[in-house]
This record gives sequence, C-alpha cells and structure tokens, in this order.
Amino acid sequence: MKVEQIYTGCIAHAAYYIENNGEAAIFDPLREVGPYIDRATADGAQIKYIFETHFHADFVSGHLDLAQKTGASIVYGPTAKPDFEAIIATDGQEFKIGNYTIKALHTPGHTLESTCYLLIDENGNPHGIITGDTLFIGDVGRPDLAQKLVGDLTEEVLAGYLYDSLRTKIMPLSDNLIVYPNHGAGSACGKNMSKETTDTLGNQKKVNYALRADMTKEEFIKELLDGLTPPPAYFPQNVLLNIKGYASLESVLKKGNVKLSPTDFKALAQQTQAIVLDVRHENDFVKEHIPSSIFIGLQGQFAPWVGALIRDVQQPLLLITPEGKEEETLIRLSRVGFDHTLGILDGGIEAWKKAGFETDAIETVSPATFAQDYTNKPVIDARRPGEYQAEHIEGAQNIPLDFINELYQEVPKETSFYIHCAGGYRSVILSSILKARGYHNMINVAEGMAGIRKTNVKLTAFVCPSQL
Repeated sequence: MKVEQIYTGCIAHAAYYIENNGEAAIFDPLREVGPYIDRATADGAQIKYIFETHFHADFVSGHLDLAQKTGASIVYGPTAKPDFEAIIATDGQEFKIGNYTIKALHTPGHTLESTCYLLIDENGNPHGIITGDTLFIGDVGRPDLAQKLVGDLTEEVLAGYLYDSLRTKIMPLSDNLIVYPNHGAGSACGKNMSKETTDTLGNQKKVNYALRADMTKEEFIKELLDGLTPPPAYFPQNVLLNIKGYASLESVLKKGNVKLSPTDFKALAQQTQAIVLDVRHENDFVKEHIPSSIFIGLQGQFAPWVGALIRDVQQPLLLITPEGKEEETLIRLSRVGFDHTLGILDGGIEAWKKAGFETDAIETVSPATFAQDYTNKPVIDARRPGEYQAEHIEGAQNIPLDFINELYQEVPKETSFYIHCAGGYRSVILSSILKARGYHNMINVAEGMAGIRKTNVKLTAFVCPSQL
C-alpha cells in the first residue's frame, strides 16, 4: 500500500499522503499546503479527502487552505463541530481512495473527537493505522490539552476514555499493522515519545507502557497523568483556530513580508506593543543585537519555542532574520498561529548599525573558561527537569526555559551568574528574555553541557530517595 510519511522535524510533526488509481488523501496537513499539492500532481492524482485526526493543539492545520485549493472534502471524526463545512464521519464509516479503503475509528481520549483511520489495501487487507495523537511510538496522547474547552471535562475522565479506546479499538487489531502517529520525540503532546516515527502494532503492545494487557483503568490513568507538566499556553489558541478557521497563508505572507528601514522599524517598535524577535543563529545574537529584542533561532525548535514563550498568537512581531530566510520565518510562525508580523528589518543588524542605532551583546565564555571559574558564581541550568536530574553541575539551580515566565524572579539580579543549557541554544533564548526584563548580569556558556562535559567540571545526578 502506498503510504508516505511527510515529517517536519522542527515541530516533530508527521502528515501522511496516500494515493491509488489517481486519487489521493492527506492526513493532518501543515499550514503550507504547496508540498502536498505538488506531491499529488507528481502522481497525476487529485486530492479527494483531507482527513483530520482531531483538532490539533500544537499547530494550525492546513485543512482550510488545502480544501480551498483542491476542492477536497475535509473529514473529522464523530462529535467534531467545526465552524466550516466538513464531513463528520460516523464510527466505522468507510471512504474510498481509488481501490483503497479508509475506515474511521472513533477513539476519544486525547480529545473527544479524536479518530484513528484504518488503512485497507486494494485486496481488503488492513495495512496500517493513522493514529493521530491517540497512539504514539512509545507513548499515548496526553488527555489534558483540550478539556478546558469542553466545560468541566477533566483529564481523569479523558484518560479513562483513552484507556477504553485503546483496548476496544486499537489493541484488538492485527499485530502486523503499521502504526503511523502524528508526532515523534520533541512534541509536547506526549511525555515519552520515541525518536522512531513508525512501528508495528505488535511491537508497541510489547514495549509501550500504555498498552500493557494486564493494566487496569485506574493504573493507566495514574501512570498517564504522572509527571505531566503544564501544556504550553498557546495550545488552546491553536485548537480554536483549527475549529473556527484562520486567514489564508498567502495573506499572512503578504501582510508580514514587508521590508522596513531601520528608522521605520525602530519607530514601530516604540509606537506599538510589538516584540522584536531575532531568529538568527545564537552565535550572531550574543555578539550584537537590538536592545530588548528576544532571540529564538530558526535552527532549533523555533515555532514551539515561540508559542511556549511568547504565548499569545495575537502578539504583533517585528523580525530580524538572516538574509533569504524572511518567508521561511513567516511560514514557521504561521504553523503555530502567529500571523501578526508587522514587518522585517531591511538589511538586518548591519543596516541597523549603519543607521547609527545602538546594539547590545551577551557576555559569553567558552566551556574551558567556565570550568576555571564556575565555583565562584551561581550557575543556572536552563534545561528541562528530566535533563537536569539525569546529569547536572553540582550546585547548579534548575530554571527551565519552558517556565521562565513563571520563574524569572528566582534568577539572581544583584550578582553575576553563569547560564547554560544542553548545546547553547536555550541559554541564549533565556538570556535574551532576562535582558529584556532588565537583567544584565548573566554570562552565557557557549556549547552548553556538550562542551562542559569535555572539561573537569564536576557533574552529578539526582538520586531518588527510594534508591538510597
């Protein structure tokens, strides 16, 4: 059976393309829909259906633009109530793509409308299952992302629904089915996802904690909810955009891709509530940047960090981008619903300096220099708690970048301190946020823990009391 996974690593997202006999379907498309149309055109196929597994929280889907451009029908599972025309499938309803059959299986739990799609080949044999956020490789979807939008529905209730869905709809299926999930490692939609992006259902029954045959519902709920961190604040906003609709990507690009002179750029920054967002490499940002600008580099998990840290998708932005990366930046922002870019600095930081405007910098040292002095100053570790617990500098304080908006007051303001992460990306983001809030006493450690491990800095690990 012809199934193609189209994976976008920066947001750990998998869309799927299937084609047979001149007809095609797309599952869970991203907002930039050109690649899907091009893929179908290369096969001489017409996109017939756009299948959505649920109302996504971590990205804005491309279903509306793709339907408008191709005439394809949008399909959701039972209970979905979008504010636009769509087919609301019944549980077990079948759709034809050429000689292939797509069977909708309602699997509430991650969300109420969550639906998996069983892929049946031209001979009537089940080939695989597109599971959305119901079942990942090594994990299942967290049940706490949408309940706030559905009255008093609790995460415990949704977790119970998910237990039932897995055991009545997924686990009885053939072990040789291929599982095609919506996300891989790095997504905030689960807590223990594998780096692998497909597997057989039979192997998942052996290795995925959530599919243990002897697990009770109470055990499942407890284990699923244990250790969940608060979801990113932009998630509910993305859900609403996916339900209610959004501006076309073309209009977003046209509005945002406006080159501004340094004078106009500075005036807009002063006259509006826009955040100045610098997406260059962290090595360039630490050397010189516009004062009070925020760094989130394109080379990392750019869009999720924008969503997690800036939070409000209505927030106006002014951009500083590498030359030639203007449209890419706007597209990647649009994936998480940030459609309100006011313009881009024409000529970048060099033009800013030529206009006579001041720049700022972040003091940065090598791992070797850090190793000679780190015991004389506080050390802030910007990594996630799990990374910190596995290995950290003795005496370092863990202030995860994810929660800096809540924890920034724990950062020392009167004394200089070192700040590091895993490789140097997150520590610069955190340093830029602190600088924008009036902190100027941080010293960034280049290369992060990757470089520190090569020195004689003493590292330790968190030991659970039960292990003592």
